[in-house]
Amino acid sequence: MKKYGFILWLTGLSGAGKTTLTQGLECELRKRGCLIEILDGDVVRTNLSHGLGYSQEDRNTNIRRIGFVANLLSRNGIGVIVAAISPYREVRDELRETTNNFIEVYVNAPLAVCEMRDVKGLYAKARSGEIKGLTGIDDPYEEPINPDIVCYSSQETIVESITKVTTFLEQENYI
Repeated sequence: MKKYGFILWLTGLSGAGKTTLTQGLECELRKRGCLIEILDGDVVRTNLSHGLGYSQEDRNTNIRRIGFVANLLSRNGIGVIVAAISPYREVRDELRETTNNFIEVYVNAPLAVCEMRDVKGLYAKARSGEIKGLTGIDDPYEEPINPDIVCYSSQETIVESITKVTTFLEQENYI
């Protein structure tokens, strides 16, 4: 691993494949000798951001906290993989400006595919009115305008997506 780290920021709808890609990348990058830390949006929300709601302000606070921790780790030589919906473009762009070695990875899957993959049942609950403010249903997801990498998880195999990301990291001399 190089003397500096990186932040792979995986953004996309719930069910797009961020966690699956994170797990595959973690395995591949560890095989290559990289020091890796995972910051999963759900895990961070349960611990570091416990008590925050789902308003835009609270979601942005959660994302900024994840970004702060990711930056601390990456500047100390750790490769950080963040898997977080992070629905608002403005706060993602802010992180790009305020963190080191930020790489935005858009895990792109159509809403219909995400709904079919819905292991948590969130989309069904949102469609029935049981929960409010679900990203992609009654709260917006603002797609990245210029992501560093786009992985089309409904069209690519997980191996193809992992290869796309690791190739980028090699070309940019992160690994």
